[in-house]
Amino acid sequence: MRFSHEIAQVLAAPLTVGATDMATQPMIRPETPARPAVTAPQPEPEPASQPEPDPAPRPRPVSVRTVLLGGFGAALITLGGIGAGGVLVRDPLLADTGFSWLRYGHGKDLATLTLYAGLALMVLAWVRLGRDAWAGRASARGVLLAIGVWTLPLLVAPPLFSRDIYSYLAQGALAWQGYDPYVAGPIQLTTGPLLENVSWLWQNSPAPYGPLFILIAKGVVALTGDSMILGVVLMRLALTGGLVLLCWALPRLAVRLGGKAPLALWLAAANPLILVHLVGGAHNDLLMVGLLAAGVVFALDRRFVLGVALVTLAVAVKASAVFALPFLVWMWAARMDGSPRVRLGRAVAAGLAVFTATFALSTLFAGVGLGWLSSLSNSSAVINWLSLPTAAGQLVHGLVSVFFTVDGGWFLGVARTTGWILLFAFGLRQWWLARAGGVSAVHRATMVLLAAALLSPTTFPWYFSWALVLAAGFVWSGRAVVAAVAASVWLLLVTYPTGDSALYDWGYLAGAFGVSALAALSMVRPDPLKLRSRA
Repeated sequence: MRFSHEIAQVLAAPLTVGATDMATQPMIRPETPARPAVTAPQPEPEPASQPEPDPAPRPRPVSVRTVLLGGFGAALITLGGIGAGGVLVRDPLLADTGFSWLRYGHGKDLATLTLYAGLALMVLAWVRLGRDAWAGRASARGVLLAIGVWTLPLLVAPPLFSRDIYSYLAQGALAWQGYDPYVAGPIQLTTGPLLENVSWLWQNSPAPYGPLFILIAKGVVALTGDSMILGVVLMRLALTGGLVLLCWALPRLAVRLGGKAPLALWLAAANPLILVHLVGGAHNDLLMVGLLAAGVVFALDRRFVLGVALVTLAVAVKASAVFALPFLVWMWAARMDGSPRVRLGRAVAAGLAVFTATFALSTLFAGVGLGWLSSLSNSSAVINWLSLPTAAGQLVHGLVSVFFTVDGGWFLGVARTTGWILLFAFGLRQWWLARAGGVSAVHRATMVLLAAALLSPTTFPWYFSWALVLAAGFVWSGRAVVAAVAASVWLLLVTYPTGDSALYDWGYLAGAFGVSALAALSMVRPDPLKLRSRA
C-alpha cells in the first residue's frame, strides 16, 4: 500500500531532478524553452554579463554497468530455466550430465530462485536504461547494444514461461510428415519426444497459425528431426528475426510518429516483457509484430505495396495482425487522386490485390489450405481473467452462484460474444475516424490492437506487444511511461516460469503488484527503498 500511495503522489506531481549521479538520475524530460514575451525594445546588455545557457542533454553511450547488469540477469534467467522453465519431459542434457536434480525438490527451488534473481536484475537494468532514454542521455545505438547483450543468453535458454514452442514443433512435424496441420492435431504423431512435450490441452487441436509460420516450423523440423533441444534453439532463432525487424523499424516509427528513437527501442524491444516472453518463451507473436512494425514504416513512407505485403505476411504468421490492414487502406487512399469514394474504392482494390497475391504465395509454398481459419477459436479453451469478457463472465457467474447452482459456460459464452461485438463496434468506429490516413490511422490502429488484446476470449500477457510496438513510436508523457513500466513488469510476472498461469494465485499476484509498483516508482525516484543510505 505504501508503494501505491507513493506512485499516486509521484503521478500527481511534476517530475523533478536533484543533484544526483548521472547513472541514477530520476526520469526527467529535457526542458523546452518557453516562448519569450513581446516587450518594448531594451538596451542590449554587455556581452560579458550574459549568462551561458545550460547545454541540452546529449545522447551518450549507455552505461556499461547497466548493459552488463542486464546481460548477467539474462544469463541467470537462462541458467535457472534449466530446472525451473518449461523443460522437456525427458531432458537428455540434464540426464547425461548428472544435473537432473535441478528439476526436483531443493534443486528446483534453487533454479527458481536463480531465475527470479535474473528477472530482478534485468528489470533493474531496464529501468536504469529507461531513465537515461527518457532524459535524452542514451542514444539509439546504445539501447540497441543493450538489447543485443540481453538477448544473447536467452537464445539458448530452455523455453521460459511457456511450453508453446513444443506445439509449434509438433505442428511443423505434422506438415513435414505429410499431414494437414489444419486438420490433424499433434496426437497423430503417435509417439516420440515431440508429442510427449505438447500440453495435453493442445494434443488434439489443429494449428491456429498462418501458412508462413507453418512453413517455418516445417523447415525447422526438417533440419532438426526429433532433437528437441536443437529444434527449440533453431525455432527461437527463426522467430528472433522479428526482433531484428523491430530494432530496424522502431527508430523509423519514432521519426515518423513524433517520438524518440531511444525511448521507442527501450519500450518495445529492450522491455523484459518482450525479451523474456517473446524471445525466451519463443512465441510466434515476435515475428508477427516485427513484420507488422516494418510494414507500417513502409506505409508511412508511401511505399504501400511493400507495406501491405509485410503486414499480410504478419497475418500469415498469426491472424491478429489483420486488425491493422484496414487502416493501411485509409493511408493509401489519402495519397490517391479523386473523390473520397473513388480513392477508397481504388485503395481497397489495390490492397486486396496485394493481400491476395502475398497470402496465396505463402499458402502455396507452405503446401496447406485455409483450414487454419476454423482453428482460430482453439485458444478460447484457456480461461483467464486477463481477457475482459472472460473476467466479466466469471464475475457474474460467481455472484449468481452465491444464490443458485448454475453452469458457468453460459455466462462465459454470453460475455465472450459481447466482447466480440464490442470489439467490432470499436474497431469500425476507429477505422471510420481514421479517414485522413497518415499518423492518425496508425494511432487508431494501435488502439484497435490494444482493444483486440483486451476483448479477445483469451488473453495472454504477451498479447499486449501487438499494440506496444506501434505505440512506442509516439510521444509519451512521463505518466504514460511510468504506467507502461508498471504494466510491463506485472505482465512479465503473472505466469510461472513453467508456463502455468499465476492469475488465480492471489498472494503471488499481490507480490507481483508490489514489484511492479516498485519498478514504476524507481523510474522517478532512484533507490526508493533507500538501500544506498543504509549501506
